[in-house]
Formats: sequence, structure tokens, C-alpha cells
Amino acid sequence: MRNNIVHMGAGELTYEIRAIVEIAEKLQRLGVKVNMENIGDPVAKGERIPLWMKNIVADLALQDCSYAYCPTKGLLETREFLAERTNRRGGAQISPEDIIFFNGLGDAIQKVYGMLRREARVIGPSPTYSTHSSGEAAHAGQPPVSYLLDPDNHWYPNLEDLRLSVRYNPSISGLLIINPDNPTGAVYPESILEEMIDIARRHDLFVIADEVYGNIVYNGQATRPISDLIGRVPAIALKGISKELPWPGARCGWIEVYNADRDAVFARYVKSIVDSKMVEVCSTTLPQKAIPAILTHPEYPAYLDERKARYEKHSQIAFDLLRAVPGVKVNRTNGAFYMAVAFEPGALNAHQTLPIANPEVRQLVETLVAPPDLPEDKRFVYYLLASAGICVVPLSSFCTAERGFRITLLEPNREEFTGIFRTIAAKITEYLASDRLG
Repeated sequence: MRNNIVHMGAGELTYEIRAIVEIAEKLQRLGVKVNMENIGDPVAKGERIPLWMKNIVADLALQDCSYAYCPTKGLLETREFLAERTNRRGGAQISPEDIIFFNGLGDAIQKVYGMLRREARVIGPSPTYSTHSSGEAAHAGQPPVSYLLDPDNHWYPNLEDLRLSVRYNPSISGLLIINPDNPTGAVYPESILEEMIDIARRHDLFVIADEVYGNIVYNGQATRPISDLIGRVPAIALKGISKELPWPGARCGWIEVYNADRDAVFARYVKSIVDSKMVEVCSTTLPQKAIPAILTHPEYPAYLDERKARYEKHSQIAFDLLRAVPGVKVNRTNGAFYMAVAFEPGALNAHQTLPIANPEVRQLVETLVAPPDLPEDKRFVYYLLASAGICVVPLSSFCTAERGFRITLLEPNREEFTGIFRTIAAKITEYLASDRLG
């Protein structure tokens, strides 16, 4: 090329959650039966969408207006519905103009980071959902800035690490909170959220709160939406229907903006997000029209409770099976539908293996693990996939120095689910012992 046309942040755009699918597909072609436990898609894992919900969507699909453009910010009646739901809790008060729809939260996340001044950084958790860390790093053309989540304390934020990071890095302008958390499944107590908001207030930061799993909380845990606690701090909450309904294929998410009128710079930044969306015209109309009808349907509360009860049972099964395995740190999942398992420091090395009977599969895996800079948890993930047919995601791909893996709790068949985690427990034990046996 005449000039270098590659964006300076292009190297930061990674998404191992889907990248590992390519490896799994190669193994499937070689005869390996694979359980895909890497992507948080309840529908792909076999959850059934209830008929009453399908009927709502089908009826809307018969209406001509579902095929038209909607306003740039989204359908007014849906934004009015959502604003009223937020306002009735008595926290931050918003109008429909404070809600903006996007084609899924991935679209929203790219806009939220992409419209920031390049020098302005948003500090996020480590580990973190890779769409956030990649989007923020790509906007800046620099590696992500992060605060630690502690696997020895329920994966809660290390608040002292956060305070010091913000205090000594003046480029930090925003604070990302993911609650309930992806990839760890942690649910933050109100006291932790209040301390994080106080840090933002003291240092004049804005808050980004990813709350897409906000209504998927169980095991007797409780948390609060950021709007209930934010006070006068400028903030953006990210919300959507992909996990809760679930309807990931709708690609429908939105942001709620709090306290835009408190800060002129923040208000101008939010306007730039709206202007960026206006260039695209609007987001998809049909799923927006469905939101009020689905969320107010008389069968919806019981349907959501049934799903949460299943995740609760599965979180306990997974925890009970893995917590007794030497060499790993395991915390019970209390929200979302993921579990993050961290290996103890020094547990992994570059000599550990698992038996693979198929020579073609073994050759492929040996090629994959050959690079000397390969993270040791990625090596384990490849061997687990080839040896047991279980596809998980290495924890190192979630912007963290911790080594481990993330797995979903979505397999709906309890017997199958239990078998998967029994196999993982056995394979971890076998893998960690393999170099000593050799």
C-alpha cells in the first residue's frame, strides 16, 4: 500500500471466545465429539423459547411497521417503557431521551469507547469480558488499563489496586464495572459498588456499568442497578435482551445515560455517541417493539425464575465437583451463567499433556501448543478440547495474568452437565500430574 492504512489499535482486537470455535471445528472434522461450553448463547445450548414469547414476536412480524426504520435513539414507546421502569426504583431519574438503542451491546460498546478522545482511558476489571478490553485498547492504540479481581475473595474487585491505579494514572477518565460479572459470575454487594462509585466521584470519572446480566442473579444473592446508587456521578449503563429473554440473535441492546446534565464535557461526549448512531440511521425495529410486551407478559416472571433456578443448581454442582480438585481456585457462580476457574500459581507448565488416541488430532494439538510464548492455560484448553471434547476459553484471553479457563453453566441436561464437570475435574488432575509421571 502507498501508506499504512491499518489502525494503530488493530492489534488489540481479539475475541478468543469465538476464535477457539475454529479449532473445535477442525477437531470435529477429525472425529472428535465436542461440547461447546465457550459461548454464552442459551439458545444454541438448547434452551427452549416459550410459545407465548414466540407468538409475541410472530404477531409483531405481521405488522408492516416492524419493517420500517425507527428513530435513531430507538422506538419512543419502548424508551418510555424502559425509562419508567428505571425511574420507579427512585434512584437516578431519566427521560426517554437518555436511552439509546444499538444493534446489540457489542455495537454499543464499540461506540462508547470509539467516541472517546484517544488519550482518555477507561479502567476495567481484570479478568474482563474481551469485547470491553479489546474495544477500549483499540480506541487508545495501547494495552488495556485494569484493576484486579481477586480469585481468593469471590472474584470481587481489589479496591486498593483500583484506588492506586486511578490516583497515579491521570489519563484514566472512566471506570468500567461489570455486574454480574463476565467471565467470573461474581455478583458485587452494594457496599463494593458504593465504594467504586465513590472512587469515580473523588477523581471526577464517569462510570460505565455493564448490566446485561442484571436480572440473572441467584444463590440468595442480591445486587443493585448502578442507577440506584450513582448519585450525581455521570454514568452509562449497558443493558440488553440477548441473555435475559434470551434472544441473542436479535442483536438488540441499549444504554441508559445518567446525570448527563451534571457535566458539559460528558454531555458532549454522549451527543457524539448519538451522532455516531445517527450516521447508521437506527437500530433494528422488531426486537425493540417486542420488549414491553415480553417483559410485562404474565408468564415472564415465572419463566425467568425457572431459568435462574437451573443456573443456581448448576452453579452448585460445578462448584462441588471442582473445589476439591488440587491446584485450582474455584468460586461459586452467583450471577450470569459462567464460572471462571483459576489455576494456583506454578501449577501449569509447558510439559503437561493429556492422552490423545487419534494421531491426527494429537499432531494438530502439538502444532497448536508449539509456540514458546503460548499462555500455559491455552495449552491446557487445547489438550482438554482434544482429549475430552470439552471446549472452554482460556482465562488469559480475558485480559488477566491469572491462568485458568471460563466455562458456561448452560448445558440444560443435568446428567450431561454433571458429566462434563466430572470429566473436567478428572482431566485437571491428570493434566497437572502428567509432567511428574513423565
